Amino acid sequence: MNTKPKSQARKNSATNEPKTKDQRPKIGIRKPTKTLSGVAPLAVMLPPRKCNHGTCLYCPTFHSSSRNTETPKHRNTDFVGAPQSYTPESPAVLRAIECNYDPIKQINARLKAFDYMRHPTEKIELIIMGGTFLHYPREFQFDYIKKCYDALNSQKSKTLAEAKKVNETAHHRCTALCIETRPDACSESQIKDMLEWGATRVELGVQAIDDEIYKKVNRGHTVQDVIDATKRLKQAGFKIGYHLMPGIPGSTPKKDIQMFKKIFSSQDFKPDQIKIYPCQVLKGAGIKNLYYGGEYIPYDKPTVSQLIIKMLKLTPRYTRIMRIMREIPPHYLIAGIKNIDMRHDIEKNIKDKERKKINEIRFREIGFAIRDKRKVNTKLKLKISKYKASSGTEYFLEIINQNNILFGLLRLRLDKKSPAMVRELHVYGQALNLAQTKDKASQHKGLGKQLMQEAEKIAKKKGYKNIRVISGIGVREYYKKLGYKLDKEKVYMEKSL
Repeated sequence: MNTKPKSQARKNSATNEPKTKDQRPKIGIRKPTKTLSGVAPLAVMLPPRKCNHGTCLYCPTFHSSSRNTETPKHRNTDFVGAPQSYTPESPAVLRAIECNYDPIKQINARLKAFDYMRHPTEKIELIIMGGTFLHYPREFQFDYIKKCYDALNSQKSKTLAEAKKVNETAHHRCTALCIETRPDACSESQIKDMLEWGATRVELGVQAIDDEIYKKVNRGHTVQDVIDATKRLKQAGFKIGYHLMPGIPGSTPKKDIQMFKKIFSSQDFKPDQIKIYPCQVLKGAGIKNLYYGGEYIPYDKPTVSQLIIKMLKLTPRYTRIMRIMREIPPHYLIAGIKNIDMRHDIEKNIKDKERKKINEIRFREIGFAIRDKRKVNTKLKLKISKYKASSGTEYFLEIINQNNILFGLLRLRLDKKSPAMVRELHVYGQALNLAQTKDKASQHKGLGKQLMQEAEKIAKKKGYKNIRVISGIGVREYYKKLGYKLDKEKVYMEKSL
């Protein structure tokens, strides 16, 4: 008797998965770190396209295709090379090339891989990567997003609105959607489009907050663009990530730390997440000419290690250091740090005294504490931090234990120009499927509901009559159970207080 949900059966048919003997590992989850933060991250790569502003000095360029890259399509065409800033042999690019950059094929392949490794895939965080998505033709953008939902739904819908509606109750639900873009490609109209897609997180290529450095590396935007984009995104409810590049031409370790401190001391910035990508000299990048001419030398491993430890200690408790180092194939590297697993090395060598000074989110997550076999006290408490950012007041709610281990968080923004806004609700720990529970797991224990109730109390006490949530399409059913409903614009989940 087949006990699989119909949507799962359709998925097997769509991806040609074997219906015979189960070839998966018999015990446990393979590579459990992939879903230790509570969701299954699934990245799809965009087809190659030149950046509108030209090419940044540090950025490798290997893009070309058999058609006009200004109007990219991904049907019956063999693309050559890689998207801007990637190399042709980066793992994500290789997977995309094998699928001819078709988002449906990429998603089906990744779902199949997750299933093989026994990862739960009912809660998907979808990440659109590979270039400035908002600079692609608008028709392409909407078509691409719809195809992503179609792939998760295992069925083709007539419209994007229909595809989103199907995903609300699909087997593979999009609980979060991330768009990567530039600070100067984040206008009000572009933000409106992202909201229509169901996006919840935006990653900005900031690199540094210095206009002289931007000119030197041909970045093509200003620090003011970063400030403006950050404010617009926060007001719309998005969770915001910055990509930072220590050692970028024109900087020094001292200046890197000064800029990092300013990012968290100035109300103009204060991102929720950060990816740290130390500058490297890569084949295909203009920076190699500076390196060979003796005008630029990338940081060595000891310098980067010391710098990152300082950054970890400077990062406030409301920010997550998502990633350290990019996954660059060694033979594309001319100079710079080689080991992509540098974060692991750094965390392994951090002394106990330094550990107590680190409050960034990833370092404190319950999932990683369990992975490292640390003893975890399950007596929990609520901690609330408050800070000013981008003309609003942010409340950071956390459920932690006495050892500062993080079980769940909520970001509430109060801005006089709009209703109270929940920008993120996240319960950490090994991802579970929707109806699944485990005794020692932190998910599905009511922590999310508790955090939402606290946010509602704060908003009501401050005089707000309504509260909104920027919700992934696949989480709408959860918020409905908490008394929320879709607003008139069909963008946010909303509740009257």
